[in-house]
Amino acid sequence: MRLAFADPRNMTISPLNMHYGRPKPDVSDIRPSIGQRGVLVPMLVQEKFADGVVIPGAFAVVAGARRLTAAQAEIAAGVEIDPVPICILDPGDDAAAIEASLIENLNRLPPDEVSTWETFAKLIKEGRTPQEIAVTFFMTEAVVNRTLALGNLLPRLRKLYRDEKINIGAIRLLTLATKTQQKDWLAIYDDPDQPTPLGQGLKNWLFGGAAIPTQHALFSLDDYPGAIIADLFGEDSYFTDPGLFWTHQNAALAAKREALLAEGWTAVEVLETGRSFDSWKHERVGKAKGGKVYVSVSHRGEVTLHEGFLTAKEARRAQAAAVKAARGESGEADPKTDRAEVTGNQQSYIDLHRHAAVRAVLTDHADVALRLLLAHAVAGTALWRVEPDPRRAGVEAVAQSAEASPAEASFQAKRKAACDLLGADPERDLVGQQVAGGAAGVFAKLLSLPDADVLAVAAVVIGETLAAGSAEVEAAGAYLKVDMGEFWTPDDAFFDLMRDREAVNAMLKEVGGKKVADGNLTEKIKTQKAILRDFLDGTNDRPKVAKWTPKWLTFPAGAYTRRPFATAQRSKAVAPLLRGVRLPAPANVAPPAITLAADPNPAILAAE
Repeated sequence: MRLAFADPRNMTISPLNMHYGRPKPDVSDIRPSIGQRGVLVPMLVQEKFADGVVIPGAFAVVAGARRLTAAQAEIAAGVEIDPVPICILDPGDDAAAIEASLIENLNRLPPDEVSTWETFAKLIKEGRTPQEIAVTFFMTEAVVNRTLALGNLLPRLRKLYRDEKINIGAIRLLTLATKTQQKDWLAIYDDPDQPTPLGQGLKNWLFGGAAIPTQHALFSLDDYPGAIIADLFGEDSYFTDPGLFWTHQNAALAAKREALLAEGWTAVEVLETGRSFDSWKHERVGKAKGGKVYVSVSHRGEVTLHEGFLTAKEARRAQAAAVKAARGESGEADPKTDRAEVTGNQQSYIDLHRHAAVRAVLTDHADVALRLLLAHAVAGTALWRVEPDPRRAGVEAVAQSAEASPAEASFQAKRKAACDLLGADPERDLVGQQVAGGAAGVFAKLLSLPDADVLAVAAVVIGETLAAGSAEVEAAGAYLKVDMGEFWTPDDAFFDLMRDREAVNAMLKEVGGKKVADGNLTEKIKTQKAILRDFLDGTNDRPKVAKWTPKWLTFPAGAYTRRPFATAQRSKAVAPLLRGVRLPAPANVAPPAITLAADPNPAILAAE
């Protein structure tokens, strides 16, 4: 805001001010002071515009109508009033201006409920929510909603309430009435020969009466089998059997709902009988932009259609989708605005019972369970986060050595074969691929494969996800008695990475004997490694040693010194776990056919 001074002659009451359009306020209490001292407290104003251009020196008062009225009255009486202090609000912030006007009036002389409703309605139009209004004015949301409910009233009813000709109890009941009921009530109010329904009588008149006018029927009276009575003039007629009326009315209402859906409305929501439609909680949204139709039904059978509305949250979502579509961005162009069919607790109930039944049956079908477990490992789910080992190397030479090994070539061939079985990309790791249908899609494919293929896929999955440098590698290698000599031969990277003199000398002793090792004990590591390579290659007159595997690589692993060696320590730790363990001999019978608790979908079992 900017502070300034202005001539009150060039100032008017803003349409955003609570006093706009109403009789001039009583200023007898402040006029003497203003006539003597002028206006001391700044008024909140906005600049006035003409054809989009600011009118110099002209302002519209948002908060301070009583001060302006008193100042202008003193000027009209011939009193010289100095320019008055003003705070100029930023242009365009109408919601802030409306709030400022109401806050000032609340702090001085509380306005009547209808004036407050008028201001709240303006704020809702400017985009404020009932929750935001409640926070701004230190009210509960219930108070704000009760005030906004005055918007359901006909203008004349609001005027009667403002003039204190209708009490608060009656007016709040009338906010629940339809427009037709309000007109009927006003007709009774204007008729001196009829008692006006008030209090409990008004409640009975609105909700408890069994007399249902035939004019509210959605169905043809020609097809109605029940009795109908009419007044002496034949102007009004009523159904004598409310139950029979509601049977026909609900059937007609269901047909009306289907017709509205056929017209292209995204949804038609029929409210509970007697529940009013709170328009201030919704925003206008056309049919093409996803608007709904809300249908309110009174206890007297009157049906009112409220076409083209969404809740504020749904409207924001629809608007965001429309903006994305206009920009050509990807995203849901037609966002779902309907609430879920079941509540959150109902969904939990359904999910937990289905989950319990499926896992109970799975325990009797290990072959199916194995396939489902593999599907989870390959594609992942919310509870499974399986990743291939990255096989990271500290230096490029190590990476190249591992990639070129016969063991890696053998595994990659089997991995590609497993990918082909599942329709996955053979050039990528199997685990973690975005396979069509996710884990469920992988499960369907595995159901169509024989056990041998499923086990082959399982071996690839565990091979990809087995952590390098883990106890699990040591346990599997020891149990399988893996012969590293079948997959590994010494290469340049192996020799280049050796840095320990004691270990190199011990290796030299393995391939060349104690005499050679002792004779070169004090030589440089480089020299000892060269002699070691001579023995392995059979060069420089050294006898060739074939298929040598250092203790570092054997299963179980060994060390060449008394110093710590992690691989040997892991091998030692898993050895007791494997002692005496043997796989049971396979049964010499054909594997059982897959049978489920209920007849499975043949299309799923045959899915490729």
